[in-house]
Amino acid sequence: MRIGICPGSFDPVTNGHVDIFERASKLVDKLIVAVLTNPNKHNLFTQEERVELIKASVAHIPNVEVDDGASGLLIDYAKSKNSFMIIRGLRALSDFEYEFQRALFSKYLDDDIETVFIMTNNKYSFVSSTGIRELARFQGRLDGLVPETVKKALEAKFADRSE
Repeated sequence: MRIGICPGSFDPVTNGHVDIFERASKLVDKLIVAVLTNPNKHNLFTQEERVELIKASVAHIPNVEVDDGASGLLIDYAKSKNSFMIIRGLRALSDFEYEFQRALFSKYLDDDIETVFIMTNNKYSFVSSTGIRELARFQGRLDGLVPETVKKALEAKFADRSE
């Protein structure tokens, strides 16, 4: 079985992410969306909330599994899942520079696991989780940028805040 890993913090998952998951799922028998914790980020949603939001957002893709990931090196996580491929979505050249360096580290650590880059659909090229959180904080329009379940979760998160 060909297993691919699509890792990220997904705080929150966006329609751009879902587009990458849909397209990546066609490259493998099973795609694992690994919801990782980045110690350098302060997440809006808990790990459990992010997993549930992604599960709701990918329910229509039969070969996608959502996992709460693991701490430690991504390459070790990929090996533990018998994955041969790490799939990364790219929006801009700046994403490529960062992801390229990470891919080279992964290749250094395990030459058998490939990193594949998928360019985002143009209509999502400006969408980032950071931008979505900012829009939601100030009651900006989220239509078409995030799945409906994520939109409702964001509205609930910021309903009682005066930020």
